[in-house]
Amino acid sequence: MEDKLKMAILDLNEGRPNQGMRGIRDIAAMYSHIFDIDEFDVRTKHEIPDKSYDVYISSGGPGNPMEGDGVWDKSWYDLVETLWQHNKVNQHDKKYMFFICHSFQMACNYFELGTLAPRKSTSFGIMPVHLTRFGENDEIFGHLPDPMYAVDSRDYQLIQPDLEVFRMNGSKILALEKIRNHVEYERAIMAVRFSEEFVGTQFHPEADPLGMKIHFQKAEIRENVIKNFGQKKYDTMMEQIDDPDKLALTHDTVLPKFIENAVEKIRERNSVLV
Repeated sequence: MEDKLKMAILDLNEGRPNQGMRGIRDIAAMYSHIFDIDEFDVRTKHEIPDKSYDVYISSGGPGNPMEGDGVWDKSWYDLVETLWQHNKVNQHDKKYMFFICHSFQMACNYFELGTLAPRKSTSFGIMPVHLTRFGENDEIFGHLPDPMYAVDSRDYQLIQPDLEVFRMNGSKILALEKIRNHVEYERAIMAVRFSEEFVGTQFHPEADPLGMKIHFQKAEIRENVIKNFGQKKYDTMMEQIDDPDKLALTHDTVLPKFIENAVEKIRERNSVLV
């Protein structure tokens, strides 16, 4: 029997109730026959995985992505640097990492890919996301239409990319936020392939339609959304949740393809080494 691979899920939610971790766990569980899966509470318990894992998924979370307590954030950055350097010097032993929302912002800040800045107002809802030419040809995003749709929830964003740093790192911008002709603000970067092994999204690819629908139908959650964003925003979001070509397609594609591609490459590597 082939030994299982190892997956680490990094929880950056600071102990707050959220739908993201449930979504990540559900997708990871689809591959439990391939992976032994461990979860790490990064921010409240200062837990961090070592580099023995094959695949790492780092979650979203609250707060300013440029600030931490000097302990958990340093450990998180140290892990990213360790895995990045490991991949540079190991041709046949790669580590794969996916960054979601808060983790994506931290990674972009760490690699100095552009300006990470607070938004004028919170972006919230199921939004269109437009692919770049790199996204259209990407092994993950190439399976999605343009535009694709995703759950967007952010107070910060990456803008003004430093294209020289992108070029030096071999990184690619895969997607941009919706086109807004009526405003003068620069469009935020919504997905990046940092390297062949590292990928991240500003949006939440783990969000699933059924879970989202149940969550936003709760009276307290519904009233909070309407209070902060309006009835029209709430009604539009609930309609989009039921569209199989929107949220469901993104949920069924992005993280699953990332995991499946990683497994395929790891197995190819192992067959070469046998």
